[in-house]
Formats: sequence, C-alpha cells, structure tokens
Amino acid sequence: MERKAFLKTLGAGAAFALTFSCLHGCSSDSESGETAPEEEGGVPTGVDITVDLNASTSSNLQNNGGFIFVKSKDKFTETDIIIVRNLQGELVAASKYCSHENNPNILFVNENDGIYECNVHGSRFAQDGTPLNSITSNPLKVFKTEVLANDILRIFEA
Repeated sequence: MERKAFLKTLGAGAAFALTFSCLHGCSSDSESGETAPEEEGGVPTGVDITVDLNASTSSNLQNNGGFIFVKSKDKFTETDIIIVRNLQGELVAASKYCSHENNPNILFVNENDGIYECNVHGSRFAQDGTPLNSITSNPLKVFKTEVLANDILRIFEA
C-alpha cells in the first residue's frame, strides 16, 4: 500500500473513532433524559407515603414494640422503610438501610426504651437516628409521621 493511501485509510478510521466516542459520551443513560435524585443511605429524597393502620398488613403495629416494613416508591427507586410502634406507643419510621454500609437490615429492638439496630455489623441508633455506638457516625434516616383521619399514617420528609 502506498503511503498516501495508508494515510487516507488511517485518517478515516481515526475520524470514525473520534466521532463514535464523542457521540457515545454525549448520550444519556436514561431515555427520558431525567436523572435520579440524590440518595441518602438508599433512601430517596422526598418520601411521602401513607399506610392504612387498619389493614391486616399493619396488624403488628397494634402492640408497642411491633414493627412492619413498607415500600416507598418514586419514579426512580424503591426502598424499604421500617414503621414502629415504639415502647411509648408512638408511631415512628426510619430507613431500613443502615447508614454504615447501606445494608437493608435495620430492625427495631426492645432495648433501652427501643432502638434501631443493623443485624449485619451491629450499628445501633436512637429513635431519632442518632448513632449509639462507634460503628458509624452517620445518623440513620428518620421520617416524620402523623396519623390522619380514618387511621391513615402519613410518612414524609419536611
């Protein structure tokens, strides 16, 4: 092959490689062009869900110390939330995702007036999300709750 023909071939290949990588780099991972919201420990921001306290799936909340898990869905993610009737009879809710390593293994334990505990590495949290041991200094995500008419529990972020 002559040098001139070789350079023409190389030039076309290089142009193709540059154009292809540019087009690929400029594409969106989402068909709609939307991006997912920032997440904190596996929990999407903007949680605002309701739970019927009279439903059979909520029966564990009838007793102090009882808890259930519910799914919070938005258009990007689905995550688990733990709802607890604490030992004082109040309804509290937190992320099931531990702030230590994002494991979805938070449970409610009837110790020290009731605490959240991760059964993977032993992280422990007060009901307001404050870490209780040195495994993590990151708080557990806790949500606001209010009981609406007809025993509907609203779980939300301010």
